[in-house]
Amino acid sequence: MTTTDSSCPLAIETAGLTKRFGGKPVVKDLALRVPSGTALGFIGPNGAGKTTTIRMLIGVLRRDAGRVDVLGADPAVDALAVKRRVGYVPEQQFIYRWMRVGDAIRFCRSLFPTWNDTRCTELLKLFDLEPDKKVKHLSKGMAVKLSLLLALAHEPELLILDEPMAGLDPVAREELLDGVLRTVCDRKQTILFSSHTLSDVQRLADAVGIIHEGELLVHSEVDALLHDVKRIRGVLKDGAAPKVLPEGMIWQRVKEREWLLTVRGFSRDVVERLAAENDVQQVEVIDLGLEEIFKDFVRGWRASR
Repeated sequence: MTTTDSSCPLAIETAGLTKRFGGKPVVKDLALRVPSGTALGFIGPNGAGKTTTIRMLIGVLRRDAGRVDVLGADPAVDALAVKRRVGYVPEQQFIYRWMRVGDAIRFCRSLFPTWNDTRCTELLKLFDLEPDKKVKHLSKGMAVKLSLLLALAHEPELLILDEPMAGLDPVAREELLDGVLRTVCDRKQTILFSSHTLSDVQRLADAVGIIHEGELLVHSEVDALLHDVKRIRGVLKDGAAPKVLPEGMIWQRVKEREWLLTVRGFSRDVVERLAAENDVQQVEVIDLGLEEIFKDFVRGWRASR
């Protein structure tokens, strides 16, 4: 499993991280390394363990085993110190609906010694939020923008976004993503970003971690993964079947004469050996986006069980 550069200081590091519910492990022996100043896309199907992991990182859920270090502290030991240095935007917003936008800002301002009023004013303008408007009258997109403002205005060292764009229309999602890019990337903050919209992850993330049923299937820089993983399409001769599988195979499917393989560690040598060692008439190489790579890692994991 390829990981990100270990020479940089780490904002997040876990080892052997495990959580069980009712005796069933939902996060299994998880090892994550997120260098400071980078963005990690944390992706997986529903129920994969993403939110459980995030809740352990911010100290609202205790782990059953393993080690967690967030900004040099253990959130299970000093949760308050971690929360003051982390900005967190969950999928479901927890802002009192009876409050006005300005009330929510003043409430959060009192909780964070590092609150930056100038930054808050900039974000109000950027997100087009009206201080006198009640939270219950905000659209879902505007409510998420308010949560992002509250997470950013105290200038956290680490920003954690847990499916914040779920259910947003394309325009609202684009506005929010643009806001994240403009306000976070310029400051080189560390981001852990969970989303089902993998085009957003590919746009924002430096690295990606794919989790499925609590297991980390891959942890790699996005550019390296896109370069390293390819799909190979072969046309088998009549009556032939695959004989020799290439090293690094993630997933395969044979349908009639079509043989599809997704391979990690791709090179032209892989293609040449595949053609030489199997009865194929034609071989072509297909570039994949992050979404297809994600699907094939999950398909391969399921096929191996």
